[in-house]
Amino acid sequence: MLTLGWSDGNSFLPVSYSLLSAAEDRNLLCGGKQYDGRSLAGRRRRQSRHKATDVMVELIHSAQHAGITAKYVLFDNWFSAPKTILELKKQEHLDTIAMMKKSKTKYRYQGERRNVKEIYGRNKKRRGRSRYLLSVLVEIEKDGESIPAKLVFVRNKSKRKDWLALVSTDTSISEEEIIRIYGKRWDIEVFFKACKSYLKLVKEYRGISYDAMCAHVAIVFARYMLLSVAQRENEDDKTICELCFCLLDEMEDITFSHSMCIIIDALMETVMEYFHITEAQLEEFTASFVQRLPKYMQDALERREIAA
Repeated sequence: MLTLGWSDGNSFLPVSYSLLSAAEDRNLLCGGKQYDGRSLAGRRRRQSRHKATDVMVELIHSAQHAGITAKYVLFDNWFSAPKTILELKKQEHLDTIAMMKKSKTKYRYQGERRNVKEIYGRNKKRRGRSRYLLSVLVEIEKDGESIPAKLVFVRNKSKRKDWLALVSTDTSISEEEIIRIYGKRWDIEVFFKACKSYLKLVKEYRGISYDAMCAHVAIVFARYMLLSVAQRENEDDKTICELCFCLLDEMEDITFSHSMCIIIDALMETVMEYFHITEAQLEEFTASFVQRLPKYMQDALERREIAA
């Protein structure tokens, strides 16, 4: 089950998925019926027999076509091939932050083609309690195309003498930001755990009908989406984000300026009643009084006069 999800660091929502199958007919458990390739069932079956890396790009393309936007695509080393990263950057115009494989795949570094292990071994590491060990700029190349990228090497928390490599095609952000953003990928692991342990993804349906399995997965994802929305409404203090704070600020400004005007009007009426001064003297007294107020109070009164 290849799953595409969206996260802002607080909430996770499953966006799309594909139940992958064997590419060769002899490896299929049951061939099933023949479907029109133009139908949804036919397109779903045809997609299920593609490579997982190609299907991932197709899911992202469909999500963007549906209006779902994101700043970065996050994935682990299963999909971190140069071809996939280049396709996302060139075709989908999306930057990637991913875990790199410690394989023989080579990258252009200081005019030479080196793999991740060679790049790590040729450079001096940062000392102390730094969040990362090493950061270098490379070029990811494939079929004559290349894009700049930043490799960030971090300690493996589960094995202190080991290291992990992250890659970001957005070279303008800092190493700490790359590490922080990649940490949001953990949301999809929590999603899988919740679906398997609590939402009956594995045990509720045990048939071999491909269409029924797709329907079952969609139902489980819908359950999780309802829980995710409820959690955000109950626990997220940002409510409607910046709009909420703008409304609160506007309400505070109106309340403050209105209160100031009530106080000044009452003061002026009291002065005229007890001291029997003329209108010209009252205006002079008011101007002198306002000049002695703090700047933010003067600005509030001026906005009130303009609005009136």
